[in-house]
Amino acid sequence: MGRKWNNIKEKKASKDANTSRIYAKFGRELYVAAKQGEPDPELNQTLKMVVERAKTYNVPRAIIDRAIEKAKGGAEENYDELRYEGFGPNGSMVIVDALTNNVNRTASEVRAAFGKNGGNMGVSGSVAYMFDATAVFGLEDKTADEVLELLMEADIEVRDILDEEETVIVYAEPDQFHAVQEALKNAGITEFSVAELTMLAQNDISLDADAQAQFEKMIDALDDLEDVQQVYHNVDLGE
Repeated sequence: MGRKWNNIKEKKASKDANTSRIYAKFGRELYVAAKQGEPDPELNQTLKMVVERAKTYNVPRAIIDRAIEKAKGGAEENYDELRYEGFGPNGSMVIVDALTNNVNRTASEVRAAFGKNGGNMGVSGSVAYMFDATAVFGLEDKTADEVLELLMEADIEVRDILDEEETVIVYAEPDQFHAVQEALKNAGITEFSVAELTMLAQNDISLDADAQAQFEKMIDALDDLEDVQQVYHNVDLGE
C-alpha cells in the first residue's frame, strides 16, 4: 500500500550519516512537544510519540532527556509549525514540515531548495490531498499473521499489515498510534524499526534516471535545511 518500507535499516543508515543534524532536529521537536503539554512522556501523548520515533533513529537517551529538561526549565524558545507543499520533476509531489523561529527565513530557504533543483512551491492544499496521514510501525521477529492476531485480540483495527522482506509493517489510522503501540508492547514487542506518523502517498510514481537524480538532489536539499523536520513525497526511489 503506497510507500514501501522494506530496507528501512539501509535508509536510516544513510540518514544517520550526519547524526548531529538528526539529533538537532529531534532535540527541537522534543522541546516543542514538551512545551505544548506536560514535559512527561507518560502524560503527554505527542511527546511520547516523538520519544518513540527518536528511539528508532538511535537518538541517545541523554539528548532526549536534555530536550525535555530544557522545556521543564522554562526556556522560552518559540517555534511555529509550518507545512509547505510543492512539486518536483514529472509530476512528483512533496510535503515539507518545519519548525521555525523565523518564518520568513524558512519560507525563503524551502522555496530556494525547490527552485534550484527543478521544483516549485505550490499553494496550501495543492499536494496534501494526494497523501493520507498514517501511523506506521515496523517490527521484526513476528509474521504478519501473528501481528494481526494479537491486534485482533486487543480489538484494534488497522488499515493493513504486510510482510516486507524481514520486517512486518503495520499501517493504521493516525489516531490509533498509541493504541497500536500499547497493544504491541503488551504482547512483548518493545523494539520497532519504524514508529511514527507519516504522510503516505496514495499513489507512488517512478521517474527516469535523470529525473530521479534531480529529484533526490531536491529532497536532500530540503532535508538538509535546519528548520525542516520531515519531507514526504510520492516517488518510488527503488530503495
